[in-house]
Amino acid sequence: MMGHVLRQLAFPAGAIVLALVTGGVIMIVTSPLVTGGLDLGLPFEAYRALLEGALLSTNGLIDTLVRATPLVLAGLSVGLCFKAGLFNIGAQGQYLIGGLAAGWVGASMAGADPLVAVPLAILAGAFAGGLYGFVPGALKAFTGAHEVVTTIMLNYIALYIVSWAILGPLRDQGASFARSPDVGAAGLPIIAGAAGHELHAGVLIALLAVPLVWWVLSRTTIGFELRTVGANPDAAKYAGMRPRAIVTLTLATGGLLAGLAGTIEILGVERFIPATYSTNVGWEAITVALLGRANPFGILFGALLIGALHAGAPLMQIQAGVPPQMIDILQGVILFFLTADIIVTRILRVRRSGGVQELQTITRSYGGQGAGS
Repeated sequence: MMGHVLRQLAFPAGAIVLALVTGGVIMIVTSPLVTGGLDLGLPFEAYRALLEGALLSTNGLIDTLVRATPLVLAGLSVGLCFKAGLFNIGAQGQYLIGGLAAGWVGASMAGADPLVAVPLAILAGAFAGGLYGFVPGALKAFTGAHEVVTTIMLNYIALYIVSWAILGPLRDQGASFARSPDVGAAGLPIIAGAAGHELHAGVLIALLAVPLVWWVLSRTTIGFELRTVGANPDAAKYAGMRPRAIVTLTLATGGLLAGLAGTIEILGVERFIPATYSTNVGWEAITVALLGRANPFGILFGALLIGALHAGAPLMQIQAGVPPQMIDILQGVILFFLTADIIVTRILRVRRSGGVQELQTITRSYGGQGAGS
């Protein structure tokens, strides 16, 4: 078992190492713009500050956990759909719709009892995200519309729905800019930390979701059917399974998880929604899911890595002069090496362990699961 785990970790670890090396080369090449001369030690100083800012202090650890929390849930959303052979690129829109619904319900119950307001706001956000995921799921199952196309379009629709709601019925008339009212009593409880570095209860929800999704995938009938449909929908149908129902349910559940990610971010961190609210969580979730090989526990560690990069970026900029945009570059390079698996295996001499099966979902049309399935 340990050998199997190590083989599974070898490839994503290799992609991370190669990304860090590539990032170091970029820092050295651009160091004259930072230090005025070629600085071969700049990558070491930058990575040291990055590590210190993310992990070597209480505030850094809290920031890492808070940053990773929505990535865990959104990554589970994408990873779960990978297992069913679906590419849920709509986690971004589902995140926004979930956050909007939670912010709306939270603002309307800002003065209520927290024991009532918090659960209702969470349920509203999760339900809205699930409903937004149900739409492309039903379209995929009953019309054959490809989920990549429909979810991309729904991402933009979600963005404009948020803008309309905040500029219209949900606008706080007393605020100096277009935003929703504060969620008040519906905000998630703070369990640790000080002002500016607060650990909210949403972290516990994300941590509980990981073993729950693993259990559903590995220990339940619906999880077996989901994985079977992902491997071969025609064989699943021949065996008496219902691919249409599985596709719809999977994308709706993925939407629920992504909506829950947006819910936790709004109730636990932002506490209101600006009209121009946007985030990269839905896109970063794809990197997280690939890093974790669509395994819930792997997704957890992938989210912690990306969360740590974001948490350590400010100190890296202060101490090494490297702008935080370097984190986006590192993420892009990690994603590149995850998709270019042949390069990683040949450079680092690691075993492919069957290749990255999730990439097959991204690259193939998956047209066999249309209206006739």
